Amino acid sequence: MINFKNKNILITGATGGIGNSLVKKFISLGGNVYGSGTNTEKLDLIKRNFPNIKVKKFDISEHQKIEEFIENVALEMGGLDILINNAGKNVDNLSLRMKDDEWKKVIDINLTSTFLLSKHSIKKMLKGKFGRIINITSVVGHTGNVGQSNYAASKAGIIGMSKSLAIEYAKKNITVNCISPGFIDSDMTKNIAEKIKLYLTSRIPMGKLGTGEDVSNCAAFLSSEQSSYITGETIHVNGGMYMS
Repeated sequence: MINFKNKNILITGATGGIGNSLVKKFISLGGNVYGSGTNTEKLDLIKRNFPNIKVKKFDISEHQKIEEFIENVALEMGGLDILINNAGKNVDNLSLRMKDDEWKKVIDINLTSTFLLSKHSIKKMLKGKFGRIINITSVVGHTGNVGQSNYAASKAGIIGMSKSLAIEYAKKNITVNCISPGFIDSDMTKNIAEKIKLYLTSRIPMGKLGTGEDVSNCAAFLSSEQSSYITGETIHVNGGMYMS
């Protein structure tokens, strides 16, 4: 039985569909959870639903404030054991129409912020002689997608970065792994036209969209002692849509 008693867990992007599932899963397994996001109303709702959680409004695009943010999280919780980099952004456009700031914004948030959050969290994990970092990527980081060259590049970059971090800290009892979701029934997909959603579903061998719980179940395993000999890996949660 997985149990996160006495483990301090930071989940970014806690207010989205996958984020909510991550929060619920880790709290249900006894973890001390700290959730961050940019939507105050949704953070307040999480706090009402899970009174024991700590929440903070924080924009991970503010790179110069990330180190201080991690310092404060670790101080409030008495350390940091598990980091789940779930926050991300997509700004879609065909490559020839993509503006420089559309490219930069997505790379800055999805890739650079994930690196900085991981870097400063590892410093805390080294002190505790234990660490788990789970980076949420995407199937399009492996397959590419029309109108998402920036998003696909950022997610593919996370995978390469995670492998490097995994090698660097493997002997320090810190593992770094990725979860690559396919099409998940979440805030990012709820506004997709029904016709397109049916087309996407037809490409999935299981014939259905995934759920946030599918992702959070995988995250719980990769964060646990049961996965202590797994690092630098990417687990695909996509119903068979893409197999590496």
